[in-house]
Amino acid sequence: VVHADTAGQSLALACRSRFSRTLLRKVPETADFNDSAGERALQERQRQHMARGLPKQKPIAGVKEVIVVASGKGGVGKSTTAVNLALGLMANDQSKSVGLLDADVYGPSVPKLMNLKGNPELTDKNLMRPLVNFGIPCMSMGFLVEEVAPIVWRGLMVMSAIEKLVRQVDWGNLDYLVIDMPPGTGDVQLSITQNIPIAGAVIVSTPQDIALLDARRGAEMFRKVNVPVLGLVQNMSVFQCPKCNHQTHIFGLDGAKELAQTLGVEMLGDIPLHLNIRETSDKGQPVVVSSPDSPEAEAYRRVAAAVVRRLAEHLR
Repeated sequence: VVHADTAGQSLALACRSRFSRTLLRKVPETADFNDSAGERALQERQRQHMARGLPKQKPIAGVKEVIVVASGKGGVGKSTTAVNLALGLMANDQSKSVGLLDADVYGPSVPKLMNLKGNPELTDKNLMRPLVNFGIPCMSMGFLVEEVAPIVWRGLMVMSAIEKLVRQVDWGNLDYLVIDMPPGTGDVQLSITQNIPIAGAVIVSTPQDIALLDARRGAEMFRKVNVPVLGLVQNMSVFQCPKCNHQTHIFGLDGAKELAQTLGVEMLGDIPLHLNIRETSDKGQPVVVSSPDSPEAEAYRRVAAAVVRRLAEHLR
């Protein structure tokens, strides 16, 4: 693994070029929906994919346990939770090595949250080296495209990109790989759960009903594909006024806790709606490392400890 500020420009360009050639060999990057040749190519790839049947799960080289962080709905703080969970796992036990994969191809957030820019270098085996900050090796589609460039791809292209972000990366030896999943229950979720042995899923939701409905769908999806649901994280659970310390449950009270009881899974923890979390995230300085003594950082570390305990229970 290398730090972002040491990535050589020539190797970065070679990495991007190689990735583009293998991923976009037959379909243009912007995938013209009205292009009949591109449409036929995608249909043929889909036919071949379906003919092979369900893929066999294959572990990621060097990775002991994979934890997916998911939500049924966007905007609930899933990526912020994934980043601070990864940092919390390492903070709780510095003997453990932790990696972070941003699987949200359409809206990658990890580069911003982890304060990383640049392109991955290539190893002599043509594997991409993750970019590193705060001791966490990270891989994201955001490292391979321009920061503001939209990604207009069909499902099969996204699945191909995910395969390469998982398999064509030199992860080294990791105790945990935390995967920040895109919201919803679509192609990426199915592709990852069908191809990789997942140790467990963490579902993130805010307390309001509309988010809880989608969180329940997400939990049920993981159960259908035989991925253990480690538990729920209730994000933005309470707002405390910085002036008078009055607490307000802006998004409702204990909605995720009630859903956890309904689903028969554990409540892993509550994360408050706090200015410190937003400010540190926007600066690319996650609260677990930038404000380690704060109550917010402690909340994330408690979630990380609960995740480790639940993983151990599933291995018994």
